[in-house]
Amino acid sequence: MRFLRHFSKMSTPGISSLRYKYLERKEAFKEDSLKKKEPFSLFHEWFQEVLNDKLVEEPNAMCLSTVGKDGQPSSRYVLLKGYSDAGITFFTNYESRKAQEMLNNPKVALNMYWFAHKRQIRVEGIVSKVSEKESEDYFRERPVESQMSASISRQSQKVPSREYLDELMAGVRKKTEAEGKVPMPNWGGYLVKPHLFEFWQGQSNRLHDRIVFRRYPGVEKEVDGTLTKEGDDGWVYERLAP
Repeated sequence: MRFLRHFSKMSTPGISSLRYKYLERKEAFKEDSLKKKEPFSLFHEWFQEVLNDKLVEEPNAMCLSTVGKDGQPSSRYVLLKGYSDAGITFFTNYESRKAQEMLNNPKVALNMYWFAHKRQIRVEGIVSKVSEKESEDYFRERPVESQMSASISRQSQKVPSREYLDELMAGVRKKTEAEGKVPMPNWGGYLVKPHLFEFWQGQSNRLHDRIVFRRYPGVEKEVDGTLTKEGDDGWVYERLAP
């Protein structure tokens, strides 16, 4: 109880009254605005809008959630580095916590949120590694400093100090100058193959818009034309209450 009282005193006043203005009813996201009844086209449309908006910093930042062997979920931000009808691609160290968790449980979730546009996209899917060639091709496209950082970092492992990392960096810099190439680390790409997309658009009255696309074996049996509707390319779509 003492801890709870202390925590209450430390709480920042005014948080409960924070209210941000979103979109108005006339800007509601309706099903009849969908150019195609499948999620990849809409993902491309929304992403291109934020990509071309200079007010949005790091439009490709996305929160990746994984689950450990003990059932504990963990989340962190990674950068989207490609997308197509096949799925969504990002890169990371294969020794990291997220890599180990994805190895044991390939079910993941992604979330992209752009406040400037009052929109977010949530994705659920199955993850798998991309080819070694695709991983190395992208690795060599990165700035040399970024390559060197990746090559010396055993991501998520304990290290004694910042100076220790700086020493490793100095060592790989000398090696790179001598050999003309940064050694390829245990690092590469992942492809998330989605079976669910949720597109969310905020409304100022909090009656937010949520449209979900789902695709997996047997989902077409749920189509009733009212709550669950048939989409394109094997997808179904629905509106969810906010």
